[in-house]
Amino acid sequence: MTTNVQTRLTGPLATTRDLSGHRAVVTGGAGGIGTVTTRALAERGATVYIGARHTERAEVVRHSVLAAHRLPRTRIQVVALDLTDADSIRRFADEVGQAPIQTLVLNAAMSSVPFGRDANGTELQFATNHLGHFALTGGLLPALESSAGARVVTVSSALYPNGKLDLGRLDDPSGYSPGRAYIRSKLANAVFAVELDRRLVTAGGAVRSFGAHPGMARTPLHTTYPSAVTRVVTGMLARTIGRDPEPADIGILAAALSTEVTPDLFWGPIGSRRNPHAIGVPYARPAKDRALGAALWSASETLTGVSFLSGSEPAIR
Repeated sequence: MTTNVQTRLTGPLATTRDLSGHRAVVTGGAGGIGTVTTRALAERGATVYIGARHTERAEVVRHSVLAAHRLPRTRIQVVALDLTDADSIRRFADEVGQAPIQTLVLNAAMSSVPFGRDANGTELQFATNHLGHFALTGGLLPALESSAGARVVTVSSALYPNGKLDLGRLDDPSGYSPGRAYIRSKLANAVFAVELDRRLVTAGGAVRSFGAHPGMARTPLHTTYPSAVTRVVTGMLARTIGRDPEPADIGILAAALSTEVTPDLFWGPIGSRRNPHAIGVPYARPAKDRALGAALWSASETLTGVSFLSGSEPAIR
């Protein structure tokens, strides 16, 4: 399949696929897209580990999903995970990574908040949405590699081509825009998804990396903008043209489950709001920029202190 051709999945998305014995991780599984993704995997038989900063809230969601769909109590587990805390990420990886993992969905996101920094001084949205997931992937890679055909699905945004990724000014508060910082982090997600797959292929393993997005979805992310006007406008757009989380996650589920998808395309929903299909489209130029991918990887290793696949950097021609 060539990378300049889009692929539309017109058939059912393996709704009867049996995932019994599979172990999956979903970050941010306690709300919005994360919850419906968790439910979809659990309904198919996978044991799903929700990585959540607010575990009490996540437990409420867990019990609700288990009860509503009559699933065994062990089918969904909640494990504390703060993507801005290196120790929390290590503890999560140590606990959950003790056995093979078939699916890792990097979904958690912080959206359009006022300027802030994590404990290491890194701008908060970039630290949460990209760096934390980078470190988590490194920590869970051995568990992924021990499973045949494991997948990492990084949830980005259809807006990522509008982002600018200046790695030398990540922590500069001057001219900070909550919206631009969010889109920058989503560009980093797309670049990471592509670069991770390059390195996995170069390393010769069976793990593959996919990028996906939910399109315009009616999720709590639209309520976090610091500007009241922006909250009203985005809320109206979400209600008018946005999809509910369940159909909006079709591209994410396709990337995680379908045998028809390929990692060289960016997966998301297309078609009606209530019954969309999954479609894969070529990545925009910034995501495919090999020099940018290598630079982001190097910066991420420096900022997180986590190094993996460093010897698997593809040659840049």
